Amino acid sequence: MRVLKTLRPGAPGTRRFLAWYGDSLVCVRYRYDAATGTRFTSVEVRIEPPRPYTRPRPPAPAEAMRPKPVWVRVRWDETLLRQRVKAAGGKWRPDEKLWEVTPQIVKTLRLRDRVVLGRERQSAGMASTNAYPWRDTSAD
Repeated sequence: MRVLKTLRPGAPGTRRFLAWYGDSLVCVRYRYDAATGTRFTSVEVRIEPPRPYTRPRPPAPAEAMRPKPVWVRVRWDETLLRQRVKAAGGKWRPDEKLWEVTPQIVKTLRLRDRVVLGRERQSAGMASTNAYPWRDTSAD
């Protein structure tokens, strides 16, 4: 069925429905059925009194739901551990000389004691005088 007209209350063609339904009348629609060649009149009526409504919050963007990265230090000679971190989805950050992983990877691989905090991370980068901050250079 195709809608021919949608009329608001008070417009010509809605007055008798306005008399029947009063303030509850929302609109009157005239529909046409091409298959049978007939016209229908439908009425939209409000059946409940208005009540307060607050819009639901939109879902958080995927970026906000992504866990914050955690920085982990793995020594160069720990080949097996490096391979496990990489296989789990860790990313090597050469400027920082640290691995970027998710908290889930830290938990799974039990790397909690290797997590680097913000201040330590700043000193671990290229600005540091020691090119390999995790290597003990006092013995050299």
